[in-house]
Amino acid sequence: MAVALPHYKNCVDLMHGGPISQFTGLKGSAANVLVPDTTGHLQRSCGVHLLRGQSLLTVESVFRTVPVENGEAETATEDTWEEKEAEPAEEEPGGGPKGDGVPGTLAETPLELIEEDDELTTPKVAPPPSNAPKKEHVNVVFIGHVDAGKSTIGGQIMYLTGMVDKRTLEKYEREAKEKNRETWYLSWALDTNQEERDKGKTVEVGRAYFETEKKHFTILDAPGHKSFVPNMIGGASQADLAVLVISARKGEFETGFEKGGQTREHAMLAKTAGVKHLIVLVNKMDDPTVNWSLERYEECKEKLVPFLKKVGFNPKKDIHFMPCSGMTGANLKEPSEMCPWYTGLPFIPHLDGLPTFNRSSDGPVRLPIVDKYKDMGTVVLGKLESGSISKAQQLVMMPNRHTVEVLSLLSDDMETDDAAPGENLKLRLKGIEEEEILPGFILCNAENLCHTGRTFDAQIVIIEHKSIICPGYNAVLHIHSCIEEVQITALICLVDKKTGEKSKTRPRFVKQDQVCIARLRTAGTICLETFKDFPQMGRFTLRDEGKTIAVGKVLKLVPEKD
Repeated sequence: MAVALPHYKNCVDLMHGGPISQFTGLKGSAANVLVPDTTGHLQRSCGVHLLRGQSLLTVESVFRTVPVENGEAETATEDTWEEKEAEPAEEEPGGGPKGDGVPGTLAETPLELIEEDDELTTPKVAPPPSNAPKKEHVNVVFIGHVDAGKSTIGGQIMYLTGMVDKRTLEKYEREAKEKNRETWYLSWALDTNQEERDKGKTVEVGRAYFETEKKHFTILDAPGHKSFVPNMIGGASQADLAVLVISARKGEFETGFEKGGQTREHAMLAKTAGVKHLIVLVNKMDDPTVNWSLERYEECKEKLVPFLKKVGFNPKKDIHFMPCSGMTGANLKEPSEMCPWYTGLPFIPHLDGLPTFNRSSDGPVRLPIVDKYKDMGTVVLGKLESGSISKAQQLVMMPNRHTVEVLSLLSDDMETDDAAPGENLKLRLKGIEEEEILPGFILCNAENLCHTGRTFDAQIVIIEHKSIICPGYNAVLHIHSCIEEVQITALICLVDKKTGEKSKTRPRFVKQDQVCIARLRTAGTICLETFKDFPQMGRFTLRDEGKTIAVGKVLKLVPEKD
């Protein structure tokens, strides 16, 4: 990293990944500028450059025009994508899509190419006045089969709520056209890296924010492609509300819903992850094969409801269906004239009117760690499930019992002094090294630590498995943000699905669609709670060979024998 000095003898390049504001007091991303080298020739470069003999405070002048030898000013031109890709920048720790949480840093803003007279876009949300009550934080996960239109709807919502302006969208549209990806430009507001944009597939859980009158929403755009399901589980485990996007286009709905399609598996994982409300968006209603047909809408509904019921959603209370078009934005913010037969609220007003989520801010602190990195100390990311956290608070990192202190607190990338349950946080911690933390660790308050262990009894439902499952069976356990190998060491009894009665004898095996109580043992010590005490940390899924084979809940923890 370049060190800030009042004057520079020669041109100085500030590395990608450093906050410009730190050097110049400017906010935003880097610009492409032309700078004279020692021979007076113009050199093109991406990044902020300081001209010989200029102080740090006058760097703004570099952004617009650069003086050249003959006294005329020359305007910087754009690099092409190809040129940019040919010069890979060395990544700094904490750079990349996860960022270092400082608004206006290079790490947080993807290095899009910016036209000379383009303004750098920042979300158009004014910081709330300090005395304003905090809006309720709600995490929304978009789930569904690949290409159902999850990212496009997410991008459209960002635009409709003013988080992405028209110019940025037009820029994405231009870039998408150049890459022959014309219909994908909306999703670029959410896809976090170049690979996702090139392939049109969301790999990581993209994050974006928008606000309504009463609530602050974080969109978690979970990937829909089969090989990315573990990433989707991470997204769903942080969500309060799931939006299942299905495509009404002829053939696409059927593909997503058949065995092997992701619609069924995603809905099941969302339920296991504790998502309480499910909104089903029947997308692509504007498609020529559909043309806002009520019959097609009802057909999709009829096929989905029995399955969602089987997973555990109550169709009357938990599920809400609505038609929409992600590409045109119809029925997302305003009612659409195209479907007079739909009388409910559009999507965004419906979200705003949902009942508040009951969360206990005076309960014990529980923050499952989703990710961590180094940036002027140790930074951890996660969603606060219960309790409240404030600056300078002492907490304990379980299961390795490190006492840590909260140095700073960012909620959805806005600096704050305290945080309530449901907020997505970045915490800078003192007293622990980044290498000592793993995803799945939990921050707790010292007076009320979470339980840890390796052996537990659980009720599990076998969702999909061709052969029988016997004691000794190994799988991968996903519980809150933790992933660990697990073995079923014993089958205790079968549970009758209708009556809830338990069998008197121990079964020798279980098979698909059966419910049983089993003893499980993990490869290493993990943090967990019983489902009764703490649902978010007592639900889990078992996966094997890329498929979700079972979902379950922890009934009791079995102490280790010495």
